[in-house]
Amino acid sequence: MLHAPKGFLLLEDGTLFAGHLSHPLPEPAVAEVVFTTNMSGYQEVFTDPSFRGQIVVMTAPMIGNYGINAQDPESTRPQVSGVVVRDLSSTFSNWRADSDLGSYLESANIPILHNVDTRRLTRHLRTVGVLRGVIGSGAEPSAAARAALEGCPSMAGLDLASRVTTQTPYVMAPVEGTSAGAGHHIVAFDYGIKSNILRLFQQRGCTVTVVPSTTTAAEVLALKPDGLFLSNGPGDPEAVDYAPATIRAIGETKIPIFGICLGHQLLGLTYGGHTFKLPYGHRGGNHPVKELSTGKVFITSQNHGFAVEGNEQGIPGAPDLQVTHVNLNDGSVEGLKHKTLPIFSVQYHPEAAPGPHDAMPLFDEFMAALDDRAS
Repeated sequence: MLHAPKGFLLLEDGTLFAGHLSHPLPEPAVAEVVFTTNMSGYQEVFTDPSFRGQIVVMTAPMIGNYGINAQDPESTRPQVSGVVVRDLSSTFSNWRADSDLGSYLESANIPILHNVDTRRLTRHLRTVGVLRGVIGSGAEPSAAARAALEGCPSMAGLDLASRVTTQTPYVMAPVEGTSAGAGHHIVAFDYGIKSNILRLFQQRGCTVTVVPSTTTAAEVLALKPDGLFLSNGPGDPEAVDYAPATIRAIGETKIPIFGICLGHQLLGLTYGGHTFKLPYGHRGGNHPVKELSTGKVFITSQNHGFAVEGNEQGIPGAPDLQVTHVNLNDGSVEGLKHKTLPIFSVQYHPEAAPGPHDAMPLFDEFMAALDDRAS
């Protein structure tokens, strides 16, 4: 981009990355800096509530070339605190697009730092671990930018689910003409739920009542659900300390429960497990996961910085849980199920948009559990 103002990314360890800003910044942007390996789907990434409180580095070198459209957002607004890219396309070409990425994020006051050596930055984060950072204007960090970085909280201990959740319940009706799952009513806890999850339930003929993260077990059961869904979301799962007792109380009624990402971590905590912060997390659309019962390997989409402690042999402190999936890169737990109750969860994203779709059948497994309970 011609005449783009100079900008920088300063990490908390003092490492400085120079670049240019897509638009002038009224004030520095501070957040945890993470990277994602998605080759496409940047609009879905930037609108995913699980990225709340993070500056996202895109490892794909060119971003913005197919623009922005009204159909693909995963929430009603961009959720990231900032974006770092190598090349920001100033033009876009796609029949579905109606605006450019730069204007879209500028309207939400979210900075894009481009012309950055993202390969060097990614290698640094992968070696050192994720760090807090600040995006600011100019060639060198100002005193105000350094002060903002110093005041940025760590992701550990943050309950961000209560910040991104809906404030009031709402209902999503099934898609007309669908039959699979027809008549099933699912209550979904919104810890930062993605729109495509709701679309997949609607396409399977389900009515979904989405409720705030702090909804009580009594309030959920009063809705007479056929199943409970625990959504993805941002922040530290152990900080969402109001959730496990609620989930356990609902689970004792033998209602089928399905959890994804943060929902998976909360299920681990509910039944006695613990979570820990990964060095640099799993973010991208190319993560291999092994299903232990069959030996099959799925390529999955992932976006998380925390994981449930455990391995193929089980979850320490949670004898009622069985590990069903593991990550083939680092052996971390990617799937769980309860040994006696109709409860299961995965750390990755089977609803991934734009993909991959290897794990999409998990939604049909949940439908089967709802059918079994109804029969």
